[in-house]
Amino acid sequence: MRKFLAIRLVVATALTAFSAGAFAQSTTTAVTPAIPEMNLAALNALVLQLPVTLYGVLDAGLIYQSTSGPAYLTSANETKNAGSVFGYKDGGIYSSNFGIKGAEQLGNGYDIHFKLQAAFNTGSGNVGLNGGTGSALFNQYAMLGVTSPYGTLDGGRQIVPMIWAMADTDVRRSQYFGSILTAWVGLDQAAGWVPTSTNAPIGALYDDNAIVYQTPRIDHVTLGLEYAPGGVAGQFQNGTRVSAVLRYAGDNLHLAAVVYNGYNTNPAYPAPIDTAKEKNNNRFYYLGARYTIQKFDVSASYSLAQNPAKFGRPDNLDLLSAGLGYQLTTRLNVTSGLYYIHSRSSAEPGHSTEISLGATYVLTKQALLYAQIGHVANSGIMNQMISYGQFVAPNTSTTTVMTGLRFSFSL
Repeated sequence: MRKFLAIRLVVATALTAFSAGAFAQSTTTAVTPAIPEMNLAALNALVLQLPVTLYGVLDAGLIYQSTSGPAYLTSANETKNAGSVFGYKDGGIYSSNFGIKGAEQLGNGYDIHFKLQAAFNTGSGNVGLNGGTGSALFNQYAMLGVTSPYGTLDGGRQIVPMIWAMADTDVRRSQYFGSILTAWVGLDQAAGWVPTSTNAPIGALYDDNAIVYQTPRIDHVTLGLEYAPGGVAGQFQNGTRVSAVLRYAGDNLHLAAVVYNGYNTNPAYPAPIDTAKEKNNNRFYYLGARYTIQKFDVSASYSLAQNPAKFGRPDNLDLLSAGLGYQLTTRLNVTSGLYYIHSRSSAEPGHSTEISLGATYVLTKQALLYAQIGHVANSGIMNQMISYGQFVAPNTSTTTVMTGLRFSFSL
């Protein structure tokens, strides 16, 4: 209960200050009669009983990269290299974020819960997604859901099940530096994505208006189902996104299978999509495995990206990964990954090979120190980055080094 008390007091204090300040300042203007007559003491007492938690993470460090280049390749910039870069970087492991979450227990295994979470940049203080333009306040989660003995049903903007499955079967855990996440983003770049949208052309990390059902865990197996309606008048499929994620999480073995499909959900092309037709232009398959052997951790995966509508970019892209990790001590962990992307298109060929190595050291329960290095060789249409949001020069090799600190809190 102590961790809930601080946020309750903060909210209650804010309401009291607002009522004493903002309401008092409105004496010369017309206000709704109900506002001044509100029983603010009763409202504050209600807020003090809300079972909510304020939480967050700050993650930042210094980065050096041997090249830098465009986010999106064209014939005009396919050899552009702006040179090396050294600077401050937010999000070495994952993005910095803050959020509020809570749940009301209804009894017999039922509850109603919510989660509001926003990514922000510690370098500028701006709210937004690193490498994208997420301008909404709660750009990662704005979710309301219900839990029951039959599973969990969540609705709203949220991180979709496919990326959790990919993280669970990647030794590098889908981190923001040299992982299955940055490789998948590289695959999206090859499909034509410009990072000015949080909606990717292949698969998804976030989905708006998503309805996600998660089954209870039965013999280490769970199934996640997502449906996000398009909301387009007269066209039931237009803008819809659906996915199914099957996961096995045993003591040592973790397995995942993903199918994701979207209609007119590919934002990658400069020309407007023909919304008069319900084009199937976002399809993604994934198979992954991770196995722990004493202090060793190994992983492997295969992904296939497709654009069945076939307008503009390669319709088939392969992504293969392998990972190896070792727990040196209870505090020190070392992980590595290999990520290879290949285009099957003879008209737009290309391939990319990335390797990464990282070490994390647990300073306290809340603080983590990290250092990591990666190298990528891109050719053709490929422009796979090493650190999320830090774009590399095309058709050359790039090395990136980063060290930083990650601190989490919960009130």
